[in-house]
Amino acid sequence: MYESGFELEPLIRYASSYDSFKTERIVCELINEGVAAIFGPGTTETSGIASSVCNTVEVPHIITHWEREKVGMTNEDSSPFTLNLYPDTNVLSRAYADLLIDYTWKSYTIIYEDDDSLIRLKDILQIHDPQSSPVTVRQLGDGPDYRPLLKQIQTSGESHIILDVSNLDKIITLLRQASEVKMMEEYQSYIITSLDTHTLDFEELKFMRANITAMRLIDPSSFDLMNAIHDWELGERQFQRMYRIAAESVKTETALYHDAVRLFAAAVRELDATEEIETEKIDCKQPQQWEHGKRIAEYMRLRTDNGITGRIVFNDDGKRSHFQLEITELSKEGFKKIGTWDPEHHVNYTRTLGEAYEQVIEALQNKTFIVVSRIAAPFLDYRKSEDGEVFEGNQRLQGYSLDLIDAISKILHFNYRFEIVPDGKYGSYNKVTKQWDGLVRHLLDRKADLAICDLTITYERRTAVDFTMPFMTLGISILFLKPVKQDPNLFSFLSPLSVDVWVFMLAAYLGVSILLFVLSRMAPDDWESSHPCNQEPEELENIWNMHNCIWLTMGSIMGQGCDILPKAISTRIVACMWWFFALIMLASYTANLAAFLTMERMDATINSAEDLAKQSKIKYGAVKGGSTMKFFQESNFSTYQRMWAAMESSRPTVFVNNNDEGRDRVLKGKRQYAYLMESTMLEYFTERYCDLVQIGGLLDSKSYGIALPLNSPYRTAISGAVLKLQEDGKLSALKEKWWKGGMCKKPESGGSDDAAELGIDAVGGVFVVLGFGCLFALIVAILEFLWNVKKVAVEQKLTPWEALRSELLFAVNIWIITKPVCNRLSESESPKSTPRSQKSSRYGSEAQSSKEKSVHSVNLNNEKVNGFTSRSLSHLNRIGNFFTRKNNSD
Repeated sequence: MYESGFELEPLIRYASSYDSFKTERIVCELINEGVAAIFGPGTTETSGIASSVCNTVEVPHIITHWEREKVGMTNEDSSPFTLNLYPDTNVLSRAYADLLIDYTWKSYTIIYEDDDSLIRLKDILQIHDPQSSPVTVRQLGDGPDYRPLLKQIQTSGESHIILDVSNLDKIITLLRQASEVKMMEEYQSYIITSLDTHTLDFEELKFMRANITAMRLIDPSSFDLMNAIHDWELGERQFQRMYRIAAESVKTETALYHDAVRLFAAAVRELDATEEIETEKIDCKQPQQWEHGKRIAEYMRLRTDNGITGRIVFNDDGKRSHFQLEITELSKEGFKKIGTWDPEHHVNYTRTLGEAYEQVIEALQNKTFIVVSRIAAPFLDYRKSEDGEVFEGNQRLQGYSLDLIDAISKILHFNYRFEIVPDGKYGSYNKVTKQWDGLVRHLLDRKADLAICDLTITYERRTAVDFTMPFMTLGISILFLKPVKQDPNLFSFLSPLSVDVWVFMLAAYLGVSILLFVLSRMAPDDWESSHPCNQEPEELENIWNMHNCIWLTMGSIMGQGCDILPKAISTRIVACMWWFFALIMLASYTANLAAFLTMERMDATINSAEDLAKQSKIKYGAVKGGSTMKFFQESNFSTYQRMWAAMESSRPTVFVNNNDEGRDRVLKGKRQYAYLMESTMLEYFTERYCDLVQIGGLLDSKSYGIALPLNSPYRTAISGAVLKLQEDGKLSALKEKWWKGGMCKKPESGGSDDAAELGIDAVGGVFVVLGFGCLFALIVAILEFLWNVKKVAVEQKLTPWEALRSELLFAVNIWIITKPVCNRLSESESPKSTPRSQKSSRYGSEAQSSKEKSVHSVNLNNEKVNGFTSRSLSHLNRIGNFFTRKNNSD
């Protein structure tokens, strides 16, 4: 190479990769010949001795290979004359880890060749934590048969593989054998850590469906590489060797040597412009320092340059700390750039989401998907032949799942073939065998590309397979047999009030009637003249006998009223309290009676999950191993925990194998079995089995989705198709098609069991008010009685005790219905001439005569005198006496 005034002449010597002694001798020979820099050797085992010699004589030492870090080595221990253009180990390891994180790989298997591989992948091992999925590390044997190792990985179900193998031929052999054991399918992904992956001949692997990702330091389409290849071809022509150099065949080591020589030449040229640089022959036995070596090494360390391998920047240790890697992906045209990585921006994709989506759509064209499902109407069922026609393939099936996949296939233009899972299970994980079953097992074994049915998206299943966006939302509910209508009850009109209320009402009715009778005899205002025209009657009568008291309270409680009313304050208070009580009770009875007469009375039933949990007579269960059973098994809610304990301990078992078995068990259970199931199938059953009904609302919220193998490249495309069908309203139309159409009519809203008996707690306050009112009336009546006793004692000139005794004996004598006027004047005395002190007392002879007359009147009450009763004659006599006194006064 010529560079303005000086010529770089290469001196090439070969040394064993593991012979340090010979390497030292060769380095000393080159230095003794007066070299300006040492390039190489290319292994870690021998580069150390070369670096030590160059550091002693201060000759620049440039290497271009990966070099492991020396344990315990610090910055002071590093040689200032050694520069390494190969990407720094720590930075390169971080690049692989960033790519892995961006790909969101949760589990993976590392296939490594030697111990150096684990050093290069240390950051990948460090991002794994105890909560993450397990990571498998397997060492590649001597070969050449790697199939046993690959079969072990396939058996484990791992689909993510990191391949760190430096031998390119081994990589080709390994991938070829992986294809033979069916580990190069579209659900397997490989990351190859070699920076020379782009130089491999992948012609036979281009059409494999596995995703192969690699990183490279060289951009085959870069302008610098094209110029370098042009210079190399010109150099070969000087030696009369004519051949073309392909950009894809340039290895990283070749490009690094090219950049190293260019960097050294640029440093020498620029330093030579200010001071002439001459080489010097140095003897290793009598070491001395080359005067220009230190300046050249420091200038190269500080200089920033761009070469075939991109930007070249060294850190203080002489390591290349800043570089850019291209993320490539194998396609039909070879390795295609999809992004870049650098220490500052990390992963940055150059391929847009639209381009990635178009690539997936292109891969879907005319692809045939194997769709696994299970028989469960309306999602999937066998088509019934009407004319003996035999169906084959997809035509033998019908249902919601088939129509949904068919609609998606028309959007994405792929073919499909349905298969039925042999065990008929959805997919649950057995913690003992550590194996999945059902649909999930089929996907893990790569026997199917899609799984569709009423498969619930759960966290446990999501760790094993991928799901598209939900195509149906649902929840757990209760399937039960409809209540049986009871025969009408002859005395159903008594139902609005409980038995306790009826008993208390009857007691209140009798108590108030008796109290009203007693108070009316004590209250003076309820004693009145037998004729309203007689202002000064000889006797007073009380109409409030027991018969009238009972009639007043009965008329009030019936809302009809009465033609007689009390006049005393105490009895009116009792009447008012009773009317208030009657108003409340009558209104409550009327309101509750309307609900009871209009509703349908059913037998004892359940209305919610809480009702199931509180009782033990009705058994309940779910599908064994299904998501509903898992919901109760793993729930932290106390009600659901009690339900799970009851289900688990029930004998015989309450779990069933499928929804049809659960439905039949409810139908035959005579309301002794309830089935917990997902609301979608529950709606389907209630549309076609009129004796079944949904109890309560939804216990949770979940979704159905289409399952795919983990990291399927088609998940985004299929999810987009599902979203389009939802936006177009086709998902709703499909559900309407397969769910509706049953013969059962929905019950009209109205009659319900919401009305309930009114207990004593609901109307107890009315009784309290009535009781306090009656007590208040009793107190007022006592005060009225005592006031009257005082008044009588003053007027009749009796002691209070005598007056009290006389009035009390008269009040308790219930047989006397008339009462003489206590201040009536003697018929023989004039009102004006008779002094007040001479007024006759009913407690004297006149009172005794009056009492005898009253008794006599009572005794003659029912006797006829000339066709008149004694009472009639008494009224006539009183009228005659009234007019006689009137004439005398006139």
